[in-house]
Amino acid sequence: MFTGFMANAWLVGTIVAVVAGVVGFFVVLRGAAFPAHAIPNGAFAGAAGANLMGLSPLLGLGVFSLGAALGIGALGRRGRSDAVTALALVTMLALGAAFLSQSTEYEPQIFSLLFGEILGVSTSQIIPVAVLGLVSVLAIGLLYRRLMLTSLAPEIAAARGIRPQVVELMFLVVLACSTTMTVPVVGAFLIFTLMIGPPAAARCFSDRPGTALGGSVVIALLTLWAAIACSYQTNWPVGFYVGVFSASWYGVGRAYLAWGHAREAKAPSLPTEKLTAAPASPR
Repeated sequence: MFTGFMANAWLVGTIVAVVAGVVGFFVVLRGAAFPAHAIPNGAFAGAAGANLMGLSPLLGLGVFSLGAALGIGALGRRGRSDAVTALALVTMLALGAAFLSQSTEYEPQIFSLLFGEILGVSTSQIIPVAVLGLVSVLAIGLLYRRLMLTSLAPEIAAARGIRPQVVELMFLVVLACSTTMTVPVVGAFLIFTLMIGPPAAARCFSDRPGTALGGSVVIALLTLWAAIACSYQTNWPVGFYVGVFSASWYGVGRAYLAWGHAREAKAPSLPTEKLTAAPASPR
């Protein structure tokens, strides 16, 4: 399980899990689940178009992901961001259907982009995934304070001269970069589960940003490692196990949160002592 082609799967899977845990934490914190779902699904059209022209599907995926991120960020300023995101998604899906209709056959490579094929990752794919992953993590590190302020205290961020629209656009670009590298591993249909399930579960276990961010990475790693092992043993898609395990982690997190609230409710309240004023001393 740890030799031959599986070595590539474990290495790439580890990189993808770390990036998904870091970027996904801010996806959950900022309520950006819809863009995290729309960008990789819509960018599938770019992979289909690149495949039709004989180019690398990863290149088409990156171009469409970046275009979707810039379009959502720019047009979302002047209208409802959810409506803009939905329109961007359906437009790219329509292009994807047009590209696929021109193909003589449904390429297995395109199928793997939809549902993931980490067990088929080649050595030549490791470097692009590692580079995009490093760029995504470094970008989050540089934007960390601004992302935290605009997510938790937008008024304070505005008072400090931070423009939320610019931060949102930069985050969407990072999201496009990270989804470009993760789609070939877990697939466009289920990439958002890895970016949402583990971070959402981590926030249930801790309300401290640093601890929750680290927990998000750890849970994402455990999820993808378990998914790879189960996929190898059963020959089922990795994306299936990623979705199941991510949802299970979130269920465990919610149960832990409910248990904590119930425990606090049952804790006996401390009696309040009445403070009496001391009598004035005689002069």
